Amino acid sequence: MNEEEIMQIFREAGAFMEGHFLLTSGLHSPVYIEKFTLLQYPRYVEILVREMIEKVKEETIDIVVGPAVGGIVLAYEAARQLGVRMAFTERENGKMTFRRDFAPHKGERVLVVEDVVTTGGSVIEVLEAVEESRATVAGVSVLVDRSAGRISLSVPFSSLLRMEVQTYSSEECPLCRDKVSLQKRGSRSLG
Repeated sequence: MNEEEIMQIFREAGAFMEGHFLLTSGLHSPVYIEKFTLLQYPRYVEILVREMIEKVKEETIDIVVGPAVGGIVLAYEAARQLGVRMAFTERENGKMTFRRDFAPHKGERVLVVEDVVTTGGSVIEVLEAVEESRATVAGVSVLVDRSAGRISLSVPFSSLLRMEVQTYSSEECPLCRDKVSLQKRGSRSLG
């Protein structure tokens, strides 16, 4: 699938939004991907995850890991399609960690999946948790790279959709200056 076909899936699901949004990173943006609107449709998840794992088909994968919450859905579907185990990280005391006996084992090859990245912060936290488990990261695959390729990781990184989306600090945001109503989407507190 090409990016236009992938974007069409996001639009059909109602997951591509335009307006004035407060991102988890604290930045403001005129575009937002409402991942959970997309993730509620198993047929779209199956199609998109198939494309995600196609990008790492040359790698041996023993386990797929995703961060809670959206990454759990993607990790489960990727593991199902690959016929391997899945695990997820959760935030505990401000840090991504493995809990509930969901963790890669020493030496396992891990595919990390995530829904949307802007700064890469959550993915980096997951990579650190995988490192602590003494497993090896085979690669990172995401649905949407909002950084337009500016994320630099020490492991192979792929995305289905690369978006060059303008982001602004609150002090420099033209939407704030124009008094466009700010929407806070998502579930993680910025406090």
